[in-house]
Amino acid sequence: MEKDTLFINFSNHPSCHWGDAQRIAAERHGEIRDLSFPAVDEQSSKEAVSQLADRYVARIVSMGSPQELTVHIMGEMTFTFMVVTRLKELGIRCVASTTERKTTYTDDGTKLSEFSFVRFREY
Repeated sequence: MEKDTLFINFSNHPSCHWGDAQRIAAERHGEIRDLSFPAVDEQSSKEAVSQLADRYVARIVSMGSPQELTVHIMGEMTFTFMVVTRLKELGIRCVASTTERKTTYTDDGTKLSEFSFVRFREY
């Protein structure tokens, strides 16, 4: 895979909290830059979410040419779909992180889940 110049982490999980495997995999695409995922109001209309998507797509596009960017996008599904669709139409690579979930239960029945990064998968 060709090395891009910028890997935009567009999620609610800042890259400073990632494990080594995820950080190294992201750096293969270029410098990591975090872009906080917005709060998407559950009461918002489709039109309002679409306008929010347009604003964020404009921010992402201003960060570099399509061939220079890879966008890691994870978050509210309808907003994510709108942003990914627009970015891919512009030729910008979009990826999701995949994880393995390990679930255990404590003696009192509390469920504990631990997620381990596996890979980035292109949308």
